[in-house]
Amino acid sequence: MPVPLKPFIRVITINFDGGAMTLDCLRSLDAVEWPKDRLEIVMVDNASVDGIVDRVRSQFPHVRVIEPFANLGFSGGCNVGIRAPGAWDYVALINNDATVEPDWLAPLVETLESDPHIGAGSPKMLFDGCFRGLRIDVDTDEPNARTIRMTGLRAASGEDVSSSASFDEGVGINLHETRFDRWMRPHAEVRWRSSDAGRSPSVVEIELSAPVERTVRLSTPEHVQTVTVGPTPVWFCVSLDHEPFDVVNNAGSNLFTGGRGGDRGFLERDRGQYDEPADIFAWCGGAVLLRRAYLDDVGLFDERFFLYYEDTDLAWRGRLAGWRYVYVPNSTVRHRHAASSGGEGAALFRFYVQRNRLLMLVRSAPVSLVVRAVGGDVFRVGWAVRSAVAPLKHGRRPSFRAVREQCRALASFAKVAPAVARDRLRGRPVVDRASLLSWMVHK
Repeated sequence: MPVPLKPFIRVITINFDGGAMTLDCLRSLDAVEWPKDRLEIVMVDNASVDGIVDRVRSQFPHVRVIEPFANLGFSGGCNVGIRAPGAWDYVALINNDATVEPDWLAPLVETLESDPHIGAGSPKMLFDGCFRGLRIDVDTDEPNARTIRMTGLRAASGEDVSSSASFDEGVGINLHETRFDRWMRPHAEVRWRSSDAGRSPSVVEIELSAPVERTVRLSTPEHVQTVTVGPTPVWFCVSLDHEPFDVVNNAGSNLFTGGRGGDRGFLERDRGQYDEPADIFAWCGGAVLLRRAYLDDVGLFDERFFLYYEDTDLAWRGRLAGWRYVYVPNSTVRHRHAASSGGEGAALFRFYVQRNRLLMLVRSAPVSLVVRAVGGDVFRVGWAVRSAVAPLKHGRRPSFRAVREQCRALASFAKVAPAVARDRLRGRPVVDRASLLSWMVHK
């Protein structure tokens, strides 16, 4: 009796001046444990000038290179790869700033093969590299309060190591131009990438203070020390001699309050809390396996999005059509988060995230949520103006950069929104829009 053929998988990655990152991605895809005659790797090059196309053709002659000779963004580039001639059963999307484990593909295929109503399988996405760091816990009944202030990080030698540190979402943004100063919530983590030679301290000193006296626990996987923090800043010493740990980038995607899409588990230390399969609201386009029937039913990416939120938009459209998505924890991808777009601090990132979130809501969300979201973004322009002129009180020059960025995003949204609204009116959802808000979680 003949052995049934495995499904044919097309894997697509988009290159836009990715350089060595793209080669690393292709190298990992080349090592995937799947029959080579049932796997097609496609690289779409978005008019790069990094010379990667020639190197890929030389080093990976079996990789199918598609050159549209224009920067089509993530959405347009993926659509070109998906529409390329040839038959396939499932299509996988992998960011060029990510690498896959050799056994990454099989669990995703197995999950989608188990139920024809599953439109997408989402792997566990970890940040590239491992980390060492300390956890900071404050005794308080206020879960989101700004409790203590971190004003310095240095190695035992006295060298400042704040610039090489990374933080989870319990640590606030540094709003000062001239000093390191961050408020923290009751539970926060400070960490360093263990593979950064010379930049990952084995012993760290942290300077903390608080408006009122508080009890604080400084802990690593190996040690816990309880200290008292008050109005006067004090330095505390912590040894980071523990085994490095992984940090979660994405364990499927959530719908957060206000209609924001985001990574489930983002910046959490991987303690095994996401080791079980789970139904998820949406999937992340940085690494996903998609069923052909799902795309045939719902359509491809909306190319007006160009970059960011195009995946949550497509996932939400699928939810309205009755499709479901599953997180598959035994499939692992490592990701250099936002490396291909310059990071979350880049103006490009902020523009598309603000604009495209609103476009996504216009397309799929209940009208009441659309009105609140658009109104909230308009209101925030006023706050940006207030923040821009605040330096005048101290004799400093105001900065209207944030105001210009927000106005530019809103103007672009206003230009594209009518066409997206017409698409909404043409749609015929089989699932009530309001019912999908039951997926909404607080961040």
